[in-house]
Amino acid sequence: MGTLYINQDDAFIGKIDERIVVKCNNKILQEVPLIHLEAIVILGRATVSPAAIAELLKHKVSLTFISEMGEYLGTLEPELTKNIFVRDAQWKAAGETPQAIHAVRGFIRGKLKNYRYSLYKTQGHYSELNLQPAMTIIQNVINKLNKVDNINSLRGLEGAGSAAYFGVFNQLIRAEGFVFKPRHRPAIDSVNSLMNFGYTLLRRDVQSAINIVGFDPYLGYLHVQRYGRVGLAFDLMEEFRALVVDSVILNAINNRILTPNDFTVEPLSNVVRLSESGRKEFLKLYEKKKQSEFKHPVVGRKCTYREAFEIQARLLAKYLMGEIDQYPPLVLK
Repeated sequence: MGTLYINQDDAFIGKIDERIVVKCNNKILQEVPLIHLEAIVILGRATVSPAAIAELLKHKVSLTFISEMGEYLGTLEPELTKNIFVRDAQWKAAGETPQAIHAVRGFIRGKLKNYRYSLYKTQGHYSELNLQPAMTIIQNVINKLNKVDNINSLRGLEGAGSAAYFGVFNQLIRAEGFVFKPRHRPAIDSVNSLMNFGYTLLRRDVQSAINIVGFDPYLGYLHVQRYGRVGLAFDLMEEFRALVVDSVILNAINNRILTPNDFTVEPLSNVVRLSESGRKEFLKLYEKKKQSEFKHPVVGRKCTYREAFEIQARLLAKYLMGEIDQYPPLVLK
């Protein structure tokens, strides 16, 4: 099963023998053997019994809390891996070091190539669209990456490439009632609401992967160090934004799995929220995408996106520890 999402308000999560049991109003909603679980994500309000928490820690199953607004609140996880050598290499590479600059190039190259790949696929399906100018801009930005030798300039290139992608994002939307506006948090339109929610889920999954490998999630290279920011999780997310979250969003919208009726607007703040039923549908699509298989271009075998999160984290660790010469971002063609 992988990840169990609890979307029911006032649910109670307990333990019976070797199973996690989810109840509401004394009615059993789900029973899942612990052996099938890797994580539990609670959206909104729920109660977890001490016995269930102890069992989750024992079986190394993380427990994440996300607010009803889609805001990441925190994760209860087993003890951090004992591999101090990974964290030592991570910290030694901090700053404007050759290793950090190389890693940042990789994160950005992966992100922009996957943006271009997404546009290229869509252009192939809908010849009436005009995505070529954006693809050209993104490719030109990619061509400049090796000519830049400082992280701030690389961030500027990342911004230019991302602007080109989001500048045509509305063309990727094929359903009435949805219009993408510039990125905004909290969301004041339905597309941004889905992006914020999807990227929160992705952040949780990537952060879990880098914790397994042994990294300090707060020390990133592309993302500036800031109190409370899990910089490395945001760094490694970049390659997966278009491949996982954006593709799920476009699938949900364009195939009418979600409609404008699945969103509500707060009367005073105008913040747009996905309804409980809408969250259920989105979570199904997200989990299905995570479990979908593709051939990983570096390891040369089929894997799921869920496995790819950890694969990329391990490749980064190998690079920082000097076991491989380059960090290879995940790029699909």
